[in-house]
Amino acid sequence: MITIDIDPTLFHLGPVALSWYGLAVVLAVTVAVWLTLREARRKGIPTQPVADLAVWVVVGGVVGARLLHVIDRWGDYAANPAQLLAFQNGGLAILGAVLGGAIAAGLGARSLGLPVRRLFDAIAPGLVLGQAIGRFGCLVTGDALGPPTDGSWGITYLNPHAMAPQLGIAYQPVFLYEQLWDLAIFAVLWRLRRRLTADGQVFALYLGLYSAGKFALTFLRTETVWFWGLQEAQLVALVGVAIAVAWAVRARPTIAASRTLSES
Repeated sequence: MITIDIDPTLFHLGPVALSWYGLAVVLAVTVAVWLTLREARRKGIPTQPVADLAVWVVVGGVVGARLLHVIDRWGDYAANPAQLLAFQNGGLAILGAVLGGAIAAGLGARSLGLPVRRLFDAIAPGLVLGQAIGRFGCLVTGDALGPPTDGSWGITYLNPHAMAPQLGIAYQPVFLYEQLWDLAIFAVLWRLRRRLTADGQVFALYLGLYSAGKFALTFLRTETVWFWGLQEAQLVALVGVAIAVAWAVRARPTIAASRTLSES
């Protein structure tokens, strides 16, 4: 069993609080953007427009992540509106980040004349690796936990500022299971990214694998049930699987292979 007794807030700078959660998100975004630019260069996509687009993708991802989280817990936030922008306390739905970022990336890529499907393939490995890194924030914050355990396995939180439902109780570390699943997906994508030659295949594989894993792991969570006995994340995950299948079916062989730059 793991015991965490760390204040989720690193320090305060006036009215601004820097949290471990925020630090993990910043590190995740940095790695995701860096790896996306690397993959874009390898695929022959101009990197400067991609770098410019990254800002809007991050904004779209944050807005989508927060929006989906707030919708799922609308009762809590309606009763305490001041918490709507309290990002330092956690509360970012990762599927919302994926959808919000994807919408921003798609619209931005079209306006800049970038190949949308090939760009999404370049984004996928960095995105899922960033998701894995971001889960380190949950480790300290106590977010994304499952049901209590018998104490032989799980994570116990002692700090009064942790988000765990109850201090001193061992919970299933669902965030850790998802983190391991993210790393497994990254390994698969990294190995196959040169073999999947049709634009859109890499992203479709990412979205399908991640959504399927998210659907299964959410059974360990105790969030609000919407309908059919499913939680919000599971319903969104089903949409993700459907999009992945449609995206894969429409994948076409790339015409840019001869223009691909270094394979390094």
